[in-house]
Amino acid sequence: MSIEVSYSGDKIEGSIKLDGSKSLSNRALIIRALCEDDFEIKNICESDDSIILQRLLAQSPKEEYDTGHAGTCYRFTTAYLALQEGTQVLTGSARMKERPIGILVEALKELGADIEYLENEGYPPLKINSFNRNENKSSVSIAGTVSSQYISALIMIAPTLPDGLVINIIGELVSRPYLEMTLKMMGHFGINYTFTENRINIPHQSYVAKDILIEADWSAASYYYSIASIKESKITLKGLFKDSWQGDSAMAEIGKKFGVETIFGDTELTLVSDPAKRLTLLDHDFIKEPDIAQTVAVMCAANGIEGFFTGLQTLRIKETDRIDALKTELAKVGVSLYKLPPKMSKKSGDEYYGIAGKAVTNDLPIFETYKDHRMAMAFAPLSMLFPIQIVKPEVVSKSYTNFWKDLESLGFSISKLS
Repeated sequence: MSIEVSYSGDKIEGSIKLDGSKSLSNRALIIRALCEDDFEIKNICESDDSIILQRLLAQSPKEEYDTGHAGTCYRFTTAYLALQEGTQVLTGSARMKERPIGILVEALKELGADIEYLENEGYPPLKINSFNRNENKSSVSIAGTVSSQYISALIMIAPTLPDGLVINIIGELVSRPYLEMTLKMMGHFGINYTFTENRINIPHQSYVAKDILIEADWSAASYYYSIASIKESKITLKGLFKDSWQGDSAMAEIGKKFGVETIFGDTELTLVSDPAKRLTLLDHDFIKEPDIAQTVAVMCAANGIEGFFTGLQTLRIKETDRIDALKTELAKVGVSLYKLPPKMSKKSGDEYYGIAGKAVTNDLPIFETYKDHRMAMAFAPLSMLFPIQIVKPEVVSKSYTNFWKDLESLGFSISKLS
């Protein structure tokens, strides 16, 4: 299926109630499964990923566990199942079988897990047997450049291990905000820990059941910052907190560079834009918030703002190679995404990418989504400049089921083409 998206108004005004954060919801679900007592998770995310994780945690251990495309679910469930009795098979989609899991599996094996690769070494699917609780090792070392989800998976099971866990992070830590988010949530459930420099120490202890209200998703909010950057806007987003656990809340500071101010309330915020305050150049390191990189890239394209980005290395191992996908789709509207020569890097070893040009077209541009929810939502705001076509728009259900309905509530026109 494809849809055509357009917008003909002069300004945007409206209010959106955002769904709960997928990242926070999935962490809360794993913690609840590890907790001896039940608790309520309020405003839980209604995305495919969170629904899948709820199903996996509720199903019979005798059934095959299938995460589909959900990478976070796969990593978190791997660690959770490693502690369970019996034998389980954990599989996923064809794309999931191309996404590496070996770093997490090998770390779990060091702690006493019994895990086998059923097809290719280092990749799903996995056969997970009973955990060896006589294993005395209570520390692991892991590279700081790997996906934070590997480390978060280990962190969440750490209190339940016989001797707790010390994680030594080797080299530069690229995703500290995501680990801090995990630890802050664990703290909500009574877990004590220390996180000093590149060492996380979590003693053996029990999770304490306590109801939790899930904050709305800041990556979902990013698409409204993009919308506000293009035309004069006043948009209220409900469910977001000024003191957020989410690294993607950096969007509020980035928004200022596009002329978008954030006015915070207790549990909501309002975006007020003034296009005259836009900068002409954005230089940003996304290492702490890679999930909003696609949004910001399209914001630059829509506004003709030159961009210099670094910290994009984890984008190549997401639902698709997001760097290549961005390059291909931006080219359809005359915008270039290119890798800068190494000598141009500000720091030795960093990869820099440039964005140049302002989005224009003489035809109806057709944007592919690559089975990637963020590609669909990141490109949607371009419809404020000219009508666009989005292929397989239903992919947004992975993280933001009501995205297209919410756009319609702001005055966007959306029609099915096939």
